[in-house]
Amino acid sequence: MKAILLTGFGGPDVLRLSETPTPEPGPGEVRVKVRAIAVARTKDVATRAGRPPFGPLITTFPHILGTEHAGTVDAVGTAVDPALVGRRVAVSAILPCGGCRACRQNHEEACPSLALIGVHRAGSYAEHCVAPAENVHILPDDVGDAEAASLAANGPVARAQLDAGDVRMGTVVLVLGAAGSLGSTVAALAAHRGATVLGVSRRPAALDGLPLTAALDADTLSDQIRDAAGENGIDCVIDNLGITHLTESYLPALAPLGRVVVSGAVEHSPVPVPLLPLYLRGQSIIGVRTGNRYQISALWRDVQHGFRPPASHLQRLPWADTALAHHRVEAGTARGQTVLEVS
Repeated sequence: MKAILLTGFGGPDVLRLSETPTPEPGPGEVRVKVRAIAVARTKDVATRAGRPPFGPLITTFPHILGTEHAGTVDAVGTAVDPALVGRRVAVSAILPCGGCRACRQNHEEACPSLALIGVHRAGSYAEHCVAPAENVHILPDDVGDAEAASLAANGPVARAQLDAGDVRMGTVVLVLGAAGSLGSTVAALAAHRGATVLGVSRRPAALDGLPLTAALDADTLSDQIRDAAGENGIDCVIDNLGITHLTESYLPALAPLGRVVVSGAVEHSPVPVPLLPLYLRGQSIIGVRTGNRYQISALWRDVQHGFRPPASHLQRLPWADTALAHHRVEAGTARGQTVLEVS
C-alpha cells in the first residue's frame, strides 16, 4: 500500500509518500480502507518534530503517523463480526490496557499505559490502517468521511470537557482558542446543548461561522469579558491554551461555583492561580486528558441527534499535501480541523 512515512524527526519535509506492506488484522481487529485523516497539532505535528509528549516515544523509523480517521472496513480478524466488512466507520485512536484500576472503573483516559494508534503503533497516514474492532463506530449515511474524522478527533474530548464543566442549557461558557480544531468543536457542541457561548481568539475574524453569542479578542479580553459574561459571570471556561495573561483576564469574571476545564497548555509554563478567591467562591479547576469510551459512544449518540462539526472550520486537503497541512497547523494559519482526504 501507499503511506506517508515519517522518515525521521524534523520539518514537514521528513514526511515522504512511499510503499509499505499492507497490514493484516489480528484477532479482535479490523482493517480500514482510509478515506479521511484528522491532523492533530500535538499527536501529529509535534510528534513529527520530535517534541514531547509523544515525539520521544518514536524510536523506529520509518513510522506511520495518523490517529483518528474514517473509512470503510475491508477486512476483519478472528472473533470479529464479518458483517462489518463494507461498513463506513470512524476510528478512535485510544488504546487503553483494559486491566488497570482506571480501566476497570471505566476511566480509560486515566490509564497509565494508555497508547495511541499513530504513536505506539502504525497509524492512518496510509491507504489501510488496523485498529481494535471496539475502536470503530458505524457512521450514519449523512455524515461524510471528513466530518467523521473531525468528529472522532475532537468530539469525545469536547464532550468530556463540557461534562466536566457541567455545561447545559443556559450555561455561560467561555471557550479560549475557539477558532482551533478542538475549540471550534467545543463551541459548536456547547451551543448544541443550549449554552451561551463566548469564543476567544487572537484573530476574531477566524471565529466567523461558529454559533457564538459573542466573539472576543484575546488581546483585549480583560476589557470585554465583563460585558460579555453579564452580571452573573461565566459558569465554565474551557481553556486549552494555559496562557497567563488570558487566565488573569477571565478568572475575575468566573461565577461562584464556576469551573475551569483544562486540556492543554501551549506555553508549557506555570500559570499562577490565586487560591483565596478560588475556595471562597467554591470554584474548580479540572484537567481532562481525553475522552474515554463512554464519551466516545455518547458523542456518536449526539451525532445521531443532529450534532455536526462546524462546516466553516473543516479544512480539507488531499493527502499528497500532508507536508502543507503540517506547515499550516504548525504556523497557526489553519482554521478549525484540517483533514487529509485519501483518494
